[in-house]
Amino acid sequence: MTRVIVEADGGSRGNPGPAGYGAVVWDSGHGRVLAERKESIGVATNNVAEYRGLIAGLAAAAELGASEVDVRMDSKLVVEQMSGRWKVKHTAMIPLAGQARQLVSGFDIVRFQWIPRADNSHADRLANEAMDDAPLIESVRAAESARVARSESAGASPGSTRAAESAAARPRSARAAIDAAQSAADGTRSASGTRSDSGVAGSDSGVVRSDPAAAGSDSAAVVPSDSSPAERAASAIAGATGSGGGAPAASGGPGWSGAVGRPTRLLLLRHGQTELSIQRRYSGRGNPPLTALGREQAARAAEHLAAKGGIAAVVSSPLERAQETATAAARALDVPVRVLDGLIETDFGEWEGLTFSEAAQRDPEVHAAWLGDPSLPPPGGESFDRVRERVEQVRRDLAALYPERNVLVVSHVTPIKTLLQLALGVGPSLLYRLHLDLASLSIAEFYPDGGSSVRLVNETSYL
Repeated sequence: MTRVIVEADGGSRGNPGPAGYGAVVWDSGHGRVLAERKESIGVATNNVAEYRGLIAGLAAAAELGASEVDVRMDSKLVVEQMSGRWKVKHTAMIPLAGQARQLVSGFDIVRFQWIPRADNSHADRLANEAMDDAPLIESVRAAESARVARSESAGASPGSTRAAESAAARPRSARAAIDAAQSAADGTRSASGTRSDSGVAGSDSGVVRSDPAAAGSDSAAVVPSDSSPAERAASAIAGATGSGGGAPAASGGPGWSGAVGRPTRLLLLRHGQTELSIQRRYSGRGNPPLTALGREQAARAAEHLAAKGGIAAVVSSPLERAQETATAAARALDVPVRVLDGLIETDFGEWEGLTFSEAAQRDPEVHAAWLGDPSLPPPGGESFDRVRERVEQVRRDLAALYPERNVLVVSHVTPIKTLLQLALGVGPSLLYRLHLDLASLSIAEFYPDGGSSVRLVNETSYL
């Protein structure tokens, strides 16, 4: 697939008020719908909702493998800002515009065009459906938050880490949320959804060519803890899951990172045991199933995650060992599994199925050089630099698809190490020095302002 059309919209009943977005991806002839996205996003302004719709539409286009995108929106502000003709001034919009630009950088070319609202009716309908669903969604979240609060109040001692993180994860009052969002209310849509954007249809378009340098770089901080591994895991996940149903992660960056806002929190689960892992052989694109112990490991990890709850989505590598592990967790969490090709393990080429010693004996010079140079691929295989490129794209897509949510990512050693490397902002030495056990859990967070952190690495206490 090469060219698609993305139409996106967002609205707020109150500006700020209950808000939602909608996005639709059409084929190049505007005759067939390829994907739809909609979501209620709580209290926000019109412009925040519109940017969220744009991000969702671009992420959907990326999933479809598009290289060229025509974005059509009836938001003059978003079109002009994304085309580079207007400056992004409001603090609430700056990280959203950054997310959108990161997604844009993944395409060969993206064109932005303003269209009349009547021509954006499909996306507008999706946004209104999302806003219509908001009262039900909020009532469910409130009930679940109350249940979790009662449970933690009964089980946690005063001043405990879990109680503190649960309190941090609870949403602000509606009035506080509205007051905070008011500073970013530069749109002109009324409570009924009408808007007075000015502009002439047909001439308000812009072309943005991909510029990888515009994506910027992530800063990071590791959060230290003196507690036991089990307590660290519980605390890290509890901070992400103060309420069920994929509730937002706690606001504010940890430690010394200075990150602001609510992160997309990735719970990184390595697959369970296979025959090749028992024999300590390179296992890349080969597709061995889980052993009996591997299935047991997957079941225990699933039980552990289900007890915490609050996970909005489960995504998996396409390989069988990862999908088996992901399916166990998805069943326990009652969410579907989405397969993402970018999470597949490194292609070890001609070293597939060999032990470390066998590969070193077969290609001594190449193997020695490969251990210190991420740009070098194994014979007939894939370099770690190439893995990083596709994993970074997955990270951007997940941040755009699930902002402020908790996502279970089931994958392999190299993609998980790469996500931790991205969160820490460190060099490739991590790939060679970090150990990850089978069915282990790590947690990385990516904030809307570009910040990132690692909360947990190689947790296995539940096995």
